[in-house]
Amino acid sequence: MGGSNYDDDWVLPSADITLVLVGKLGYGKSATGNSILGREAFVSEYSHASVTNTCQMGSTMLTDGRTINVIDTPGLFDMTVTPEDAGKEIVKCMNMAKDGIHAVLMVFSATSRFSREDSSTIETIKVFFGEKIVDHLVLVFTYGDLVGENLLKNMLSNAPEYLQKVVQLCKNRVVLFDNKTKDPRIQAKQLETLLDVVDSVSANNGGNPFTDQMLTRLKEVHDREMEVHDAMGYSEDQITELKKEIHRTRDEQLANITAMVEEKLNITVEKLQVQLMEEQNARLEAERVAAEARVKSDEEIRKLKERLERAQEENEEFRRLAATNKCAIL
Repeated sequence: MGGSNYDDDWVLPSADITLVLVGKLGYGKSATGNSILGREAFVSEYSHASVTNTCQMGSTMLTDGRTINVIDTPGLFDMTVTPEDAGKEIVKCMNMAKDGIHAVLMVFSATSRFSREDSSTIETIKVFFGEKIVDHLVLVFTYGDLVGENLLKNMLSNAPEYLQKVVQLCKNRVVLFDNKTKDPRIQAKQLETLLDVVDSVSANNGGNPFTDQMLTRLKEVHDREMEVHDAMGYSEDQITELKKEIHRTRDEQLANITAMVEEKLNITVEKLQVQLMEEQNARLEAERVAAEARVKSDEEIRKLKERLERAQEENEEFRRLAATNKCAIL
């Protein structure tokens, strides 16, 4: 196998804000990233080309002078993605977000039915990053061109319990995005709304981005690379050897982290499979009970009809006898 899966020059822009887009394929993650950056940085479903199949990052400078990094991820939580591929992409995402993640934008389609599988995405994210990641989650609903703010609020108010729990877990941090609009006022307004929510997330966390053990390890390796890059007083041979040692260390760290992420993902997949099986069994049981109730109801209706028919027959017989007796008397 040999070699590194990552570029030798690991230097990323010094970001003031780092956002990570997650969600299922087709929900508009890449289009949302493009809307945030104000340019076509990522291939989206609107471009009629192949959608994102690996983590990518785009950056831009905001009008207030801050730099914003947006990391677009593939459909990490789609059931078709293997644990191995998802593990590698999550490590790559962490590599890009080496200075920490200010907010994780969970992208959902406002025009699609929110399923239990969608709600389980949060549980998967918590498995990877830990409980604290919840403090950095923001829900972004796309297709704002079809669903306005008022309709979205009404939809969320009448949503299934599991969606309402997700909204509560994210402390009502919900943003609606219209990724098709060409109106600069709408584009600027929705970006301003999102950044206000991200800034509130940052403020609530003491201005600190989310980081964990894996991100810390990656940052330590990167810092060592920068030290060697800026080293003074070393010969070229010494610097070359130091770089080789750091590259070996980096690859070992990445391999260890990838293995750990894959293990977590396998556990999560198993839990989801058990959960889905339990839900399926519960649904089948409910259908069985409903079917039995229908059969019982049909049986009761059949018996009622039979009694009604007998009563009608007896009534007709009584009338016939009454008429016969009347004739006999006359």
